Amino acid sequence: MSLTDELRVVPAFADLPPDGLEWLAAQMTRQEFAPGEVIIPEGSPADRMIVLLDGETRIRVESAGNAEVSTRTFRSPAVTGMLPYSRMTRVPGTIRAVVPTRIATFPAERFPEMLARLPVLGPRLVGVLTDRVREFTKLQDQQEKMAALGKISAGLAHELNNPAAAVRRAAGSLREAFKGFRDAAARLSVYPLSAEQRTAIPALERELAERAAASAAANLDSLERSDCEETIAACLQRHGVTRAWELAPALVDAGCEAEWFESIYAQFPAEVLPDLLARITASLTIGGLLEEIENSSGRISDLVRAIKEYTYMDQGPDQEVDIHHGLESTLLMMRHRLKHGIEVRLDFDRTLPKICAHGSELNQVWTNLIDNAIDAMNGKGELRIRTAREIDRLLVEIADNGPGIPPEILNHVFEPFFTTKGVGQGTGLGLEMAARIVHDHAGEINVQSVPGDTRFQIRLPLPRRTGAES
Repeated sequence: MSLTDELRVVPAFADLPPDGLEWLAAQMTRQEFAPGEVIIPEGSPADRMIVLLDGETRIRVESAGNAEVSTRTFRSPAVTGMLPYSRMTRVPGTIRAVVPTRIATFPAERFPEMLARLPVLGPRLVGVLTDRVREFTKLQDQQEKMAALGKISAGLAHELNNPAAAVRRAAGSLREAFKGFRDAAARLSVYPLSAEQRTAIPALERELAERAAASAAANLDSLERSDCEETIAACLQRHGVTRAWELAPALVDAGCEAEWFESIYAQFPAEVLPDLLARITASLTIGGLLEEIENSSGRISDLVRAIKEYTYMDQGPDQEVDIHHGLESTLLMMRHRLKHGIEVRLDFDRTLPKICAHGSELNQVWTNLIDNAIDAMNGKGELRIRTAREIDRLLVEIADNGPGIPPEILNHVFEPFFTTKGVGQGTGLGLEMAARIVHDHAGEINVQSVPGDTRFQIRLPLPRRTGAES
């Protein structure tokens, strides 16, 4: 089959006049490739249009660090490669044959003549280019989101692991403390105590639990705590209490002093004291462990709530969004990146009304901007987030005191694929995607930067006030 006949199968060329097809075929070079063979290496000059006559090709970015990112697959018949009006200068990925593949290439330097001879191809190839950009951008958006999700997931795993491990550890200790409480209570039951003495035991436990809640022992430094434990242990030993060093820490936490012990010694026989204090300290330990479990499980619950608010689970795409909830959820989700040297300062105007928006998309904007600010400060510095009303606009400002963005690149930061990060560290799509999301919400985003003060400002439309409100 002649190349002219093969070109007629390609949708973009199907209805071209015979002389036009013959001219195209005469300018093209046919090539064949085996499965896996490289057709065009990544980074090669974008200097030819590729007509896929038979087979399948795949373009893959192979310079993205350890993550080899597939971008798109093309199946015959199709037109790809460099196209008229494209601004591409280098091939963004390696193009390989997936199966036995045949192509024909047309040199980009002949585009002006081609469009002059066959003007109908202009809008057709622009349509092909537009579809390609749309699909490529959509896939890159997904990759950017997955990269952000990977960072957040790693941080969340760490954040969830700490309270989960604390709950598990406290549950094991609780089992031992309850056994100690039960054994001490069983031993106490054999003593010939009066009804008044038996009633006093749970009263003492309640009193110490209340004292533990209000105790200042938590503010003691290690040396002061050690001195207090030594004093209480010595007091217990003087009254024949064994295991004094094991009981002392819980009694210190409850704020017990010598006067309290004297009142206990006056109420109960000396032989009862070891088991009585063992039961009381076990009760205190149980209370402390329950509080630890409550705090840790509450931390897990807070993280789960933040995840739901961050992703707007169980809600439709459009919601009435409280910007502050989104910012706070994002900060909580990124806590693992903030707690090692980033000081966060919030200046929120809580009177701002909710806005109708895609909440999860706006959270992607906050994530990108905060993540970039942390990177700019190398993990140490001041992150400032401010909200305010500007007439009919809502302002969100995310600022950092990093080294700033050089003036020569400041106007390029929102361009697709522009990045100041090293190879494999950024796709250059984070800020471009953030700008696109803001524009989709009828808003605007800009940046101001000098050394020590970089500010990204997002302005979103506020809901219109009704006549009654105005």
